[in-house]
Amino acid sequence: MDSTALHTFLTVAATGSFTEAAETLYLSQSAVSKRIAALESELNSRLFDRIGKQVILTEAGKVLAMRARPLLAEIEDTRRQIQNLSDNIEGRLSVGTSHHIGLHRLPKVLQNYSARFPLVELDLHFMNSEQICEAVKIGELELGVITLPLQPMEQLTLHPIWDDALEFVIGPTHPLTQSRQTNLLKSKRLTCRLKEMAAYGAILPTRGTFTREIVDDVFSQHQLTLRVKMQTNYLETIKMLVSIGLGWSVLPRKMLVDADVLLVSVPKIHIRRTLGAVWHASRTLSNAAKQLLAQLEQQSDFS
Repeated sequence: MDSTALHTFLTVAATGSFTEAAETLYLSQSAVSKRIAALESELNSRLFDRIGKQVILTEAGKVLAMRARPLLAEIEDTRRQIQNLSDNIEGRLSVGTSHHIGLHRLPKVLQNYSARFPLVELDLHFMNSEQICEAVKIGELELGVITLPLQPMEQLTLHPIWDDALEFVIGPTHPLTQSRQTNLLKSKRLTCRLKEMAAYGAILPTRGTFTREIVDDVFSQHQLTLRVKMQTNYLETIKMLVSIGLGWSVLPRKMLVDADVLLVSVPKIHIRRTLGAVWHASRTLSNAAKQLLAQLEQQSDFS
């Protein structure tokens, strides 16, 4: 059974579309259709039901999808072990990261890495940290650079790199500024109790994200209820919405330099998260991945 055809099959299953799968794989739609047809012929089973523009796995397709993912992961692991014997730093390296980390933490690292290892083809995917963990688990990504979860995750190695301080923020016209006589335009910081923050609507990442979990835990520990007005996982968008007065939020300090927002000190509350790398605990890392980890380790706040 051809591994390329299996990869194509899984891509069609994930996208639910031959057209989207072709775009993802940089193939023509006819090439994708031929690979699926060849698989169906080999297995003597229809793998997809085509209902209008929708493509749905048949029972045979569901069985193959369940078996194909670990099979391809084993093939990839074997390929890495063999390539690592040569000590060459080359080949494709699939890495997932968030938009925030990609913008604020990785540019210099990736620039230096690409200059030092020009034979490595960096395959970057911008996704939520939670999605990256799942993609690493099933072998779609070799490495992730993410917001680390609060608890260990089965099958994954979590390696801390950056200590990321978070700040409560509000816009200059937020109601909490009205009762403060301090020259906020100069200091760009005011002090509020957590109970005061809870009285107003928040703009936060969606429930289920690691960062949202951190904020939820803080309010839960103080028996306070969050009033969430809006949710988005794009932190730059949250910063903009806060700056125009639509709510308060919690954002990384690193992205607030010269931002048009006010920082809020909450007595006895210090929120932090850990950013770091994730990879599959039982699979072999390629030489390319090991070198990228070494570059990241040079930036570590924990070494």
